[in-house]
Amino acid sequence: MTLVAGVDIGSTTAKCALLEAGEVVGKSLAPVGVELVKDAERALEQALAEAGRERREVAVVTGTGYGRFKVKFGQFAVTEIGCHAKGAHYLFPATHLVLDIGGQDTKAIKVDAQGEVVDFAMNDKCAAGTGRFLDVCAAALGYDVSEIGTLSQGARRPVKVTNTCTVFAESEVTSYVARGKDPRDILAGLYAGIVSRSLSLMQRVGVEPEVTFTGGVSKNEGMVRTLEQRLGFKVNVSPLSQYVGAIGAALYGLERTEGTSA
Repeated sequence: MTLVAGVDIGSTTAKCALLEAGEVVGKSLAPVGVELVKDAERALEQALAEAGRERREVAVVTGTGYGRFKVKFGQFAVTEIGCHAKGAHYLFPATHLVLDIGGQDTKAIKVDAQGEVVDFAMNDKCAAGTGRFLDVCAAALGYDVSEIGTLSQGARRPVKVTNTCTVFAESEVTSYVARGKDPRDILAGLYAGIVSRSLSLMQRVGVEPEVTFTGGVSKNEGMVRTLEQRLGFKVNVSPLSQYVGAIGAALYGLERTEGTSA
């Protein structure tokens, strides 16, 4: 059995996934710093430690993400668009559309029945509606971002957060706090704004079930619930949603190792 690794160096986190016999046998996730080469090495070593495996057992390593060329020890470097499509198809084979909201960008990726990219739209011009956006707005409310997932439950009068710029949205949130608005109502407004911007990307490539939601923001229950309400159907979210890019990268490496086309 072939052990393969995918290392996804994103804007805020480094992820690694180890696959063997079609199963994820090890993984790691950690913040990135200024030394991406070391972050990539560390990601692989931590995933190997979790799996109880050794470096020499890995047949091929594939890098992806914006820092994919910093995976110096890898044999391949593949764009994250293709890796997210392939990773989402691996987790949910009926996926037609992937919504990936990461630390600093948002992607909508149309996927065919084989997990290949048909079309995509991407917002990487600013951090609006991304993990960074939620971090800043959560802090303005006095919370850590890990605490706000379910906080919007029970919102009665969601406010409108009209600014898409992270800096101005933070000011808008602070203004609502000063006016005594319920944090649940403010968060409900934030989620509604993020979903509206995400839907505009999704509509550019075509929205149809199944939709698979990936990236760190997919862990936020309020975001998932708001997205499902707007779409009118359930979306796929996996415990491995943050590792989709790394999983797709590992699958690319496996295909090339076995001599199949990527």
